[in-house]
Amino acid sequence: MSIQSVHQKLRSYFKLYDIDGSGYIDWDELLLIFKVFVHQKLRLYFKLYDIDGSGDIDRSIDAINDVHDDIIGQEFTNMVFDKIDINGDGELSNEEFMGGVQDDEMLLKMLTKSLDISHVVQKI
Repeated sequence: MSIQSVHQKLRSYFKLYDIDGSGYIDWDELLLIFKVFVHQKLRLYFKLYDIDGSGDIDRSIDAINDVHDDIIGQEFTNMVFDKIDINGDGELSNEEFMGGVQDDEMLLKMLTKSLDISHVVQKI
């Protein structure tokens, strides 16, 4: 990708998020940007945990079990499901996952940390 195309793409993103057309990104506009990025990140996380592509995350999934070092895997999985499995069916729908994790800062941080590969990239 050329510098010119990157510059053009950045300009189009700026116009998109400069909602009031002021030429600046104000606080409210910045918060909107972060909200969009969090939503996109959560969609990616859901797809990663929905291993069988069923549209639901199963309670027995090993990926969630490995998220947090301080808590035994199954205990963490149970905590997640207890908090955000609204209908209690033992599976997390996309809506339950997105809403539950967005509303729980601790879960969001834990899931973000579990999928952080920056330490791997630094070694490469």
